[in-house]
Amino acid sequence: MSISRLGRQISEVVQTLQKIGANHALIGGLALAPHKVVRATQDVDLLTDAEFADAIDRELIRIGYRCLYRSADASNYLRGDERVDLLYASRPIARRLLASATERSTVFGPLRVLNLEGLIAFKLQGYVNDPRRTQDLEDIRALLRANRDTVDRTVLEEYFRLFHQEQLLDELLKDIS
Repeated sequence: MSISRLGRQISEVVQTLQKIGANHALIGGLALAPHKVVRATQDVDLLTDAEFADAIDRELIRIGYRCLYRSADASNYLRGDERVDLLYASRPIARRLLASATERSTVFGPLRVLNLEGLIAFKLQGYVNDPRRTQDLEDIRALLRANRDTVDRTVLEEYFRLFHQEQLLDELLKDIS
């Protein structure tokens, strides 16, 4: 899928979320670039309001996506080779991260993106939930390396403590020193 095609997909999905009033922020591989890390990826990963899940489902199906999976926490949609993965912010930390997302300049235009520490927290959650997701660990390592002078280590420590991964954070920080 070309960048322009991916850009059109992102624009369409974001406009759909805006139309129904669902707050949203880019997460996943595409959210790395505004934080100085570039990685090839083909899917669109977004964090959005949990209370809009039904409306989002209806609208994505209306514009041609089919639902592959849906739970209270996440859903996945596919249209041809265009994939959209949604995480639903329902817990206080996720809701706070979503509310604090800021508009950033991306190759696809201005998009709301999670802050660095929040993006690392979601990558950490993905890795902890499924240790086979080694790309999440590599993304964390790359984000820390690229942002070593600006990352808020106190906030990171809180997130890693939440997942009982303090030792992993120590190892990652040692790697980038």
